[in-house]
Amino acid sequence: MRKNIVAGNWKMNNDLKATKKLVKQIRKSIKKTDLKGTRVIVAPTFVNLITAVKGSKKSKLEVAAQNMHQANNGAFTGEVSAEMLKSTGVKTVILGHSERRAYFGETDALLAEKVNTALAHKLEVIFCFGEELADRKAGKEEAVVESQIKNALFHLEANAYKKIVLAYEPVWAIGTGETASPEQAQDMHAFIRKTLADTYGSEIADTVSILYGGSVKPANAKEIFGKPDVDGGLIGGASLNANDFHAIVTAF
Repeated sequence: MRKNIVAGNWKMNNDLKATKKLVKQIRKSIKKTDLKGTRVIVAPTFVNLITAVKGSKKSKLEVAAQNMHQANNGAFTGEVSAEMLKSTGVKTVILGHSERRAYFGETDALLAEKVNTALAHKLEVIFCFGEELADRKAGKEEAVVESQIKNALFHLEANAYKKIVLAYEPVWAIGTGETASPEQAQDMHAFIRKTLADTYGSEIADTVSILYGGSVKPANAKEIFGKPDVDGGLIGGASLNANDFHAIVTAF
């Protein structure tokens, strides 16, 4: 059965003090909330992962990392390995975010390596993908999304999907204030699920959570999350405000 998930990607925001404060606020806000099975995750910057993990202990709040290197170790200055993440207590990592693809040149082939490494170390993967505005205007959004998923994930065995969460993020709706309509989100999520089913069968496709990531706010979360193939959100800016994030979490 699919899990509803609301994950906050804090990106390059919040120093140590701000991380402690926000974790405490979110932990407090969800403590007495009936989450109805919804998983709540936050992804701070690398240097604050240990602080966030400690601050979320014995609570409903989970902590994820925003990225990791594909190698187990080595001369990769400034990078972080899967084992390093695990040593902080983190069990989930975000891979393939559009900003990593756009600003750091991450390709489908590289991401396939990262996914392999994460799974080999028993980390859960939130795998991101999505089309740019030019793709959408040209009517190529489905072809782009299908290619990104297949190139990075379709070498995996079916049982690997127990550790995979998909996150569809239309690039044109990230940090722009633009949001795909609930109908557009549902159409793409249904296409993604069908793409999974065509290769792995409906049993696998029906158990993989697919999140929407693109300017989700308290005002639109309930309508977006109400669509049958949308299992939650990968939240950017709104996750930096405890009240806004809590409103999105409770939109289910």
